[in-house]
Amino acid sequence: MSPVHRLTLNDVLAEHRRGRPLGTAVVDGGVRLTYPELGARVDRAAAALAAEGVGPGDRVLWLGRNSFLVLELLLAAGRLGAVLCPANWRQSADELGFVLDDLAPRVVVWEEPAEAKPGPDARWVLAGEEYEAWTAAAAPLPEDGPVTGDVPVLALYTAAFEGRPNAALLSHDALVAHAMSLLHVRRMEDGFTYLACGPLFHVGTVMFALATFLLGGTLVVTPAFEPAEVCRLIEAERCTQAFLFGPMIDALVEANADGAYDLSSLRFVAHSPAWDAMITVDDSPWCASGMGGYGQTEVGGMLTFLGLGMGGAGSAGRPSPLVHVRILDPDGNEVPPGETGEICARGRTLFSGYWNRPALNAAKAAGGWHRTGDLGRREPDGTLTFVGPRLRMIKSANENVYPAEVERALKTHPAVADAAVIGAPDERFGQSPKAVVVLAEGASATPEQIIEHVRSEIASYKKPRDVVFADAIPKKGRTPDYDALDAAYGGGGYPGV
Repeated sequence: MSPVHRLTLNDVLAEHRRGRPLGTAVVDGGVRLTYPELGARVDRAAAALAAEGVGPGDRVLWLGRNSFLVLELLLAAGRLGAVLCPANWRQSADELGFVLDDLAPRVVVWEEPAEAKPGPDARWVLAGEEYEAWTAAAAPLPEDGPVTGDVPVLALYTAAFEGRPNAALLSHDALVAHAMSLLHVRRMEDGFTYLACGPLFHVGTVMFALATFLLGGTLVVTPAFEPAEVCRLIEAERCTQAFLFGPMIDALVEANADGAYDLSSLRFVAHSPAWDAMITVDDSPWCASGMGGYGQTEVGGMLTFLGLGMGGAGSAGRPSPLVHVRILDPDGNEVPPGETGEICARGRTLFSGYWNRPALNAAKAAGGWHRTGDLGRREPDGTLTFVGPRLRMIKSANENVYPAEVERALKTHPAVADAAVIGAPDERFGQSPKAVVVLAEGASATPEQIIEHVRSEIASYKKPRDVVFADAIPKKGRTPDYDALDAAYGGGGYPGV
């Protein structure tokens, strides 16, 4: 890439140092930094990392709650061609031990208390006085460097859908591109102030933090969600947006029931009469659509936005302007509108693969498309619907049946509290769908009623041919444990297995 076409996160910072010399970059407790002040800190942090041997491809781990240091270390690592990973500090010691072994960071910056304690294989720097002394002792590095935009800079661990988590690597280019998409759909304007009260190890918080940074706005950080403190910060910093969803909003309404805080600067989605009266209901496509769409860490956050398809048939809207999407069958062929297949994508916001997972990376990029592992369909009006995780496919009489699609239909029955679908060997059809159903408390239904309900919701060949009732569905994370279900209820015969 020619240097004249480069735009890394550090290039963005360099421009803000000149173009916004009085602009507030971050607020975190008693810390308030302008863009030049943030830049000077990044100069020293990058030098301190370099003195520890951090270079291209090396990993730096943040092990602590929300802090402005996450942005500082991201920029410092990025200047060296290295990668920052903000760890999920809520994990157990064993889970954090896995991350440390898997990621093999060269430097760990950590806060007390932490479940994982310093070990011999990395330089551990305690946030606070030790970190400040460590960076102050380093001679600042120049702000310009040889790093190109396609180099990974951020690693975020995904949910352990396949038994262990994987660190998705996102490049400067991907993060800048996703921020541009979000700027467009959210209609972010000069002076935008974002309150990061959600976890900075989660792409949902990170994507807005980086869009705010790209715009030259202000990132306000609080260690964790605490309703009264969030209300105080919204008023004090005149926050425009925050990481909030239903229960968090309800907690803010309760905390501000007496109207002690002025939350009118917050331009957010409508939620309830009490909430709507406290804030300014925003009319941007992002908020007017209810902040919907389809996304995952591997696509930088959002692949599609409901705000780009308001009024459409699809529950996930349309793709970001910087990606394109295909719904493909297991052989890589595009399926027609209305048919279910795997959501696959290409584009500027997509990740660079998983850290240290060559076989998985090859499978995910088969055919030149990122295979999300999720099912969806293109509606006749061109909008997209997210169906659910692909996981396993059932082959019944040469027809593909996806458990997630059948499970979704099962859960629309008023008597069903939870459900999972497995494939049972079938002499005539090869396999047939079998539903394992948990009834809602006090509800009743017969297998025949449930089968007929599913037949009315989706194509008849996808309906379960057998229904068994259970007290609970075993889970791996938030998805059914299909291996346990197969063992308990006679599943098997899957294609390719």
